[in-house]
Amino acid sequence: MNPASSLGAFLRSRRGRLRPEDVGIGGGIRRRRVPGLRREELAPLAGVSVGYYTRLEQGQTPNVSDEVLDAIAQALRLSKEERAHLHRLAHSGRKTSPVTRTEELLLGLHAMVHAMTDVPAMAVGRAGDVLAWNRLAHMIFAWNQDFEAPERRDRMTNLLRRDFLDPVSRELYVDWRQKAVDGVAYLHVSAGRYPNDPDIAELVAELTAASDEFAEIWAAHPIDTCATTTRDYRHPVLGELTLTAEFLRSRDDEGQGVSVFSAAPGSISEAKLRQLAADAISG
Repeated sequence: MNPASSLGAFLRSRRGRLRPEDVGIGGGIRRRRVPGLRREELAPLAGVSVGYYTRLEQGQTPNVSDEVLDAIAQALRLSKEERAHLHRLAHSGRKTSPVTRTEELLLGLHAMVHAMTDVPAMAVGRAGDVLAWNRLAHMIFAWNQDFEAPERRDRMTNLLRRDFLDPVSRELYVDWRQKAVDGVAYLHVSAGRYPNDPDIAELVAELTAASDEFAEIWAAHPIDTCATTTRDYRHPVLGELTLTAEFLRSRDDEGQGVSVFSAAPGSISEAKLRQLAADAISG
């Protein structure tokens, strides 16, 4: 993926979500054909010339300083995660990183996932591939498939492919749209961290061609590490569930991590998880 074009797309998406009144630009503004701030309105807020900011959006300023990036982030009102993403995109073009090889699951994460027997857990890779899952996670998220190691790279062991291309999986989430946005946000963060990863580039191209919904959400450039998420599920076997996922990122490879799912103490969802764990052991 081209870091320069990704940087421009990200900046344009964040300009587009700001209104003139959000940054203290008063009335008298003629009707706009497109929403958001113009470049000539944003540049003074960041303390740079319009020409310099324009070149930055066009990927023509490879040596932009951290101070300028912070000023632009301030003007665009970026969150902490968005600010970090801006820095990664701007600096990734300074040198060409090697093309990464196909991802292999860290042994420690594999052991962690399978050591958990009372909560669902799965290891997730840079492009959203399920690199390993325990039996409980499989029973919740892939109940309609045989339990087997996903390392064979079945297309539907990728979380984003499942979200956008598998109608059965789509029905699992009460708020599917938010789940889809979160998945794309995770992928955008990974793309910024690993701009030359062939699996990420291939996945983005595939889903952009196959799903108008993915293309629309990808173009909006959501950014989120999805460290903690709580979702409502409509499971065909277990019924309604509310689960919170904590994503524990590995220190050895920040592209991999483990999602651990739990339910609120004393809740019906917790009771269902306990019963599921008992069934998994007895089965």
